[in-house]
Amino acid sequence: MGSACKVHGWVERMRVDLVIIGGGPAGLAAAIAAREAGIENLVILERDARLGGILNQCIHNGFGLHTFKEELTGPEYAGRYIEKVREMKIPYRLDTIVIDLGETQEDCADHGEEAGRVNGESGGRRSAAEGVREQSRGGRARKLVTAMSRKDGLYTIEAEAVILAMGCRERPRGALNIPGYRPAGIYSAGTAQRYVNMEGRMPGREVVILGSGDIGLIMARRMTLEGAKVKLVAELMPYSGGLKRNIVQCLDDYGIPLRLRTTVVNIKGKERVEAVVVAKVDENSRPIPGTEEEIPCDTLLLSCGLIPENELSGKLGLAMNPATNGPLVNESLETGVPGVFACGNVLHVHDLVDYVSEEAAQAGRKAASYLQGNLPKPQEEIPVRVGKGVRYTVPGAVDVRRMGETQLIRFRVDNVYRDKNLEVCLNGKPVSSRRKRMLAPGEMEQVVLRKADLEGVLDLREISLQIVD
Repeated sequence: MGSACKVHGWVERMRVDLVIIGGGPAGLAAAIAAREAGIENLVILERDARLGGILNQCIHNGFGLHTFKEELTGPEYAGRYIEKVREMKIPYRLDTIVIDLGETQEDCADHGEEAGRVNGESGGRRSAAEGVREQSRGGRARKLVTAMSRKDGLYTIEAEAVILAMGCRERPRGALNIPGYRPAGIYSAGTAQRYVNMEGRMPGREVVILGSGDIGLIMARRMTLEGAKVKLVAELMPYSGGLKRNIVQCLDDYGIPLRLRTTVVNIKGKERVEAVVVAKVDENSRPIPGTEEEIPCDTLLLSCGLIPENELSGKLGLAMNPATNGPLVNESLETGVPGVFACGNVLHVHDLVDYVSEEAAQAGRKAASYLQGNLPKPQEEIPVRVGKGVRYTVPGAVDVRRMGETQLIRFRVDNVYRDKNLEVCLNGKPVSSRRKRMLAPGEMEQVVLRKADLEGVLDLREISLQIVD
């Protein structure tokens, strides 16, 4: 895998064209697309003991309807990509943690005394802004990925391009400010899913679930099928955070109640959860006195949102979108640092893995174009603004010159809307409108922009999406 050399005799440094951080569905699809586009010297870094990411514990069906035109379980979906990665002999390293991500202009053949600074002192590093300036002067800052594993120890990989595909994590109890003791029996929904589906362990027998995200809904059904009694799914918001199909198939079909505008205000029990106290909340999400209800249970599952894993993005100084907690990207899924691309749940949380694979394949192709010198430098990026009712868009900017004949814009709304129009505006003027029966925050939406339409607008300054009557 690339060439290698030693820095001061203890940190191995290798050179590759492309590093993909993450071996889940996004990383796998990106690697395959990059190899198909002609990139031979690449590597996938994965922190788990196997490829596939979160799909390995998602044994329910419903995956692959868009990608493979058939219904698969999570491991089956991941297995098809893993098999292709192995067939294409794409190298990957498992049990590998990436601990740092930066930029350097040094050449490995001329380390000298400068080489010792690449992982500590500022002399061998470049900030995001400095990296952009290097691009403008004609240089191309190489990316420095610092990783470690039990097998290989600490080492660095010098790459021309990087694809961020680290996925996301669950919001923990500490971020929810739930009062009470810290007894056994409190799990995130994803942790419970891993225990049940991969380790064959039951977290409990009488369950309350806080949050109606897709994982929480799926675990309500899974726990029921394993013999547990799911007494309640409580949701702080006035709408569910999951897909409509999951509400029907996981709650309604099993008679599990969903209470909106309800939260957990206390946890009882010291050694083990004995009961939780739930209460209604007002418009400001504050508990309403007098609405408290104690529900005996031995397990509380938390499904209160997902957070993109962007600690590495922060180390590189990427501009972040506060609405998604992911990097800001343009039409090529390229971040503010040239040669660094992002895709999948590290960019924004998806509801369908098929969309993750589609997006990641685009990132892989664009990274290949960048490495082959076929991706022009951004010159005039048109911002994609969020109008009334729209929470965020991906991408956040479009360079019309670099886009294809069409450009997909994915977005989520900020509330539940019924029988509304989705408008696309150019310079504030509506150019298209589509009637939507239902729009909900749990369902990702998308629109397609045509390059010909954008090129036909004189002095195009902004693109915006809005929900109107």
